[in-house]
Amino acid sequence: MAARVMALVAAGASTVAHAVNSLPGGPAVNQLNLHPAVTKIAEEQAWLHWFMLIICSVIFVGVFGVMFYSIWKHRKSVGHKPANFHESVKVEIAWTVVPFIIVILMALPATKVLVASKDTTNADLTVKTTGYQWKWGYDYIAGEGEGIGFISTLDNAQRVMSNSGGPAKGESVDNYLLKVDNPLVVPVGKKIRVITTANDVIHAFMVPAFGIKQDAIPGFVRDTWFRAEKVGDYYGQCAELCGKEHAYMPIHVKVVSAEDYTQWVKAEKAKMAAKADDPNKVWTLADSVARGEKVYASNCAACHQANGKGAGPIKALDGAALVLDADKSKQIQVLLNGQGNGSMPAWKQLSDTEIAAVITYTKNSWSNKTGQVVQPAEILAARK
Repeated sequence: MAARVMALVAAGASTVAHAVNSLPGGPAVNQLNLHPAVTKIAEEQAWLHWFMLIICSVIFVGVFGVMFYSIWKHRKSVGHKPANFHESVKVEIAWTVVPFIIVILMALPATKVLVASKDTTNADLTVKTTGYQWKWGYDYIAGEGEGIGFISTLDNAQRVMSNSGGPAKGESVDNYLLKVDNPLVVPVGKKIRVITTANDVIHAFMVPAFGIKQDAIPGFVRDTWFRAEKVGDYYGQCAELCGKEHAYMPIHVKVVSAEDYTQWVKAEKAKMAAKADDPNKVWTLADSVARGEKVYASNCAACHQANGKGAGPIKALDGAALVLDADKSKQIQVLLNGQGNGSMPAWKQLSDTEIAAVITYTKNSWSNKTGQVVQPAEILAARK
């Protein structure tokens, strides 16, 4: 019987075995220590970690060593008798003063690092980071690249992989659930101020290699900063439990040279200019559905599924009364304002054309064949 159980366990383990390697800038195989630091703050945090650990270890060994030695050396079985006294002024002073000195020695360097980590003044670049269920929005609001904005979502191929039970046996999974479609790009050696907020629930922006973790709270603005000293790709995740898709909110920061960053800014602004849609343009059904399919795959399929059937508390769009309703304004309001106390988030961050296209797509996909087309001008009017 035991042999059969062991065989079943071995068979189960073999089906989930993956070729996993350490991910530079991300998690490492059998990692026990903190991430390798690429900022001064992260280096100082790592130093503090070991400094505090050594002090606590010395205290632990010293206190318990003396205690166990005393218990053993002065045990009753070898003839020792308990001392009879009530207090010792010297001991009282010693165990008050010594811990106080130790706490001060620990607090001084910790306070210095904490104060430095909150000094967001004189930033070279400011990026507003908005948490959504379940993705990140990045808006460059000051410095080179000002005006650039985009949504960063888990790579769709990895979503499909996760829905299938994970990577196939032997498949490389070094960046599993960490790959995104649009990474945050910043220049090396520049002070980057990160302003955090959220659109729905509390999220947290965390990149261990930078030594930063800052809550993103709806209706509030918090900030942190970093200065990466090494070019490369660095990864983090939302560090605040924010709902059922919490595990699918990776953060990918790409640190590039100043020259490469300038080229990236030019390319992004060129793409933004090319994508700028005229809200007064009248779209055909076919063109709107084609555009809407891409928007749906990037933003909606994670919850409503690619087939529009929904899952659990997530309502189906295929055959839904709201989608089939001739009054298009009802669905427009849901997209703009959300519903169900945040279970369906608002999507105001999408453009008028994107919202119009995705509504048109849902109204004319799967078993839904309404023939209705929502135009960007209708979304623009509904925003007012």
